[in-house]
Amino acid sequence: MSKASISVGVVTALSLLLLQTMAHAQETLTIATYGGAWAKALSEAALKPIAKTLGITIKEVTISSANEVKLQVNAGAVAIDIVDMGAFDCELGAKQALWEKLDYGRVDATSLDPSLVNEYWVGGPSYYSTVLAWSKKKYGDNPPKNWADFWDVKKFPGTRAFRNNPVGTLEFALIADGVAPDRLYPLDVDRAFAKLREIKPYITVWWGSGAQSAQLLHDGEVDMLSIWNGRVSTVIANGAEVAFTYNQAQLNADCMVIPRGSKNKELAEKVINLILTPELQANLPALIDYGPVNPNAFELGKITSKQAAASNSSPENAKYQTLLRFDWWGENLAAIQPRWDAFIRE
Repeated sequence: MSKASISVGVVTALSLLLLQTMAHAQETLTIATYGGAWAKALSEAALKPIAKTLGITIKEVTISSANEVKLQVNAGAVAIDIVDMGAFDCELGAKQALWEKLDYGRVDATSLDPSLVNEYWVGGPSYYSTVLAWSKKKYGDNPPKNWADFWDVKKFPGTRAFRNNPVGTLEFALIADGVAPDRLYPLDVDRAFAKLREIKPYITVWWGSGAQSAQLLHDGEVDMLSIWNGRVSTVIANGAEVAFTYNQAQLNADCMVIPRGSKNKELAEKVINLILTPELQANLPALIDYGPVNPNAFELGKITSKQAAASNSSPENAKYQTLLRFDWWGENLAAIQPRWDAFIRE
């Protein structure tokens, strides 16, 4: 073989390599979230490092509900490759065949709670918690400590608010009625509604959004309520005299799905896999109080003791909480929702 042939071969190989590299660098993956402080935290903790590692562009967009994704799938015009939403929405979407099946050869979910691993969705990037919060001005050194206290209007007089949604709320009613948190499921729905009727006259607001619940607490419109931990943390950071407890709180998970019809399934699975690695999961507590779903994140020494104390999914806080059973609600919400709507109208 001549030197000229070798040179041509080398040039051709280098050209192909350059073209492949350029093509890889031009890959764009679109991920959708519900936006806000969480989207910013996820971007800093995971998406920017992943884009740099893989040499791709990650486009971040905001959706207002799972219905936006459903419309894209049904129209055959999917523009989103990964959606981060509440695990309950992922469960419902799976039943409607909206998601691609996940290849767990590419997505390592072995460290996650088994209830967060579904053939169509995987838990993560984070846990959030629904907690009991209260006004320190109102209750001082004798605040409510659990859901039985929330129901005790004589010992703890004051205005109250609850989420206008049966998911999770029925569980709190049963805990208040003496059901052990680890024996909640299957839920005794009749018992839960009977307990809710006891407290209903004292509920001044049935809140419908996280922003509304935070405003109620910040403005002092209610003295105690159920609220997402990230929302109450923000209220505290803004100077309001309020507090909350992880005792008898409820762990809820985000989930990640690939909409059916995505043109970047393999790349999406690579990104999901990296999001779930303990190294990137450990970045979350420094940015937001929603905690890692991969418990190994707490074993790297990257999360400080102060961050772990605030993180809802740290071992010291998670042990006081129960995990919402998304599978149970996926099977039962359709039957319970009309009953809930009628209860709210009573």
